[in-house]
Amino acid sequence: MDALPSIHGRGASRNPANRFERIEVEYDPLEFDPDAPAPKTAFFWDDTREIISWNNSPDIPFDAAINPYRGCEHGCVYCYARPFHEYLGYSAGLDFETKIHVKRDAAALLRREFMKPSWKPQTVSLSGVTDPYQPIEAKLRVTRSLLEVFAEFRNPVGLITKNALVTRDIDLLSELAKHNAAGVAVSITTLDESIARKLEPRTSTIEKRFQAVKQLAEAGVPVAVMLAPIIPGLTDSDIPGIVERAAQAGARRAAMLPVRLPHGVGPLFEEWLEAHFPGHKQKVLSRIREMRGGELNDGRFKKRMQGEGKRAEHLHTMFRLAVKKHGLNTERLEHNTAAFRRPGATKAMF
Repeated sequence: MDALPSIHGRGASRNPANRFERIEVEYDPLEFDPDAPAPKTAFFWDDTREIISWNNSPDIPFDAAINPYRGCEHGCVYCYARPFHEYLGYSAGLDFETKIHVKRDAAALLRREFMKPSWKPQTVSLSGVTDPYQPIEAKLRVTRSLLEVFAEFRNPVGLITKNALVTRDIDLLSELAKHNAAGVAVSITTLDESIARKLEPRTSTIEKRFQAVKQLAEAGVPVAVMLAPIIPGLTDSDIPGIVERAAQAGARRAAMLPVRLPHGVGPLFEEWLEAHFPGHKQKVLSRIREMRGGELNDGRFKKRMQGEGKRAEHLHTMFRLAVKKHGLNTERLEHNTAAFRRPGATKAMF
């Protein structure tokens, strides 16, 4: 189908069919009303009874993760997490960014896990699928309540976010950092704000993200910058500049991942390119396919994160040279579990 006009403040322009459903509604672009109000975000309480999810993927550097929210209002059109919303009966399109599930009992569930004698202290990633600092967090404070539990038990935590709201919780993160039990990665995909507003419409501005890196570093919190995802033919030329600014802001590490577009994300991204950068569309798509075995996504372990071929190697070489030039990634940062404690445990011994 032809690309629908873009919706202000949203990454997707429609709801494609859920790959697990049998019925699909096909919209006629001629019937699309550009003056219709943008879809509002709806929030739902998510009464999950297990807060920690586990993975055994060989290319993911953590085993345990917590996602306080399902769906993400940031609306990043390229987001690999969009297809997860289909397991809830939604679409990976507008539904993903307008129907958000909130795990309101997250902190209580985490405290219950940490109090179990079977819990072995280890780093837990606070994110991994959707952003823990999406806009509603400013009001609901679910992520902060989780960090309060991490600080109470001194269990290591790692954060990944595109939102400068993370600086609100510097008090808790810096306290954990004193025990080598905290780390934050700020995702920055481009230096061009005009691209960022279209690509990831409800995230913090690029400048605010670099400011967040600086504030975290000054507070003693180990901070990295994630160049993720990099889109060849659109944002790859920003790699050296992002790394340079990351180093200037006080980041100690950086990482880079090429874009991947699983399941329904590929068609959404194609429509996005047609709506915003039609002149770049074929170049961008062909370069992604160069890295993904002729497709827009390659789900094989290791390959899915790094890509392959000359195009992927060019991106990684550009990144490695920038990292070396600016002195990043010179030390391996490992979290310490020795400070873990269970409130009341010492008292109970006597």
